Amino acid sequence: MPTLEFESSIEFVADINEQKDCLMSQDPTQDTPGVLWFNIDIPKGHLFKAGDRVRVIVEKID
Repeated sequence: MPTLEFESSIEFVADINEQKDCLMSQDPTQDTPGVLWFNIDIPKGHLFKAGDRVRVIVEKID
């Protein structure tokens, strides 16, 4: 199956509730069409912080 993969920096980590946070990276200008955004909810207890570089991989599964 086709896979999408890209690397980016975490812009900020949002505190969603007592169980999860959200890693976010957004192009605030929307002027760069090649910039890919992500907002990913993850369980608390992670060690991610703003500025960390991450690799985002999306795979289709059956």
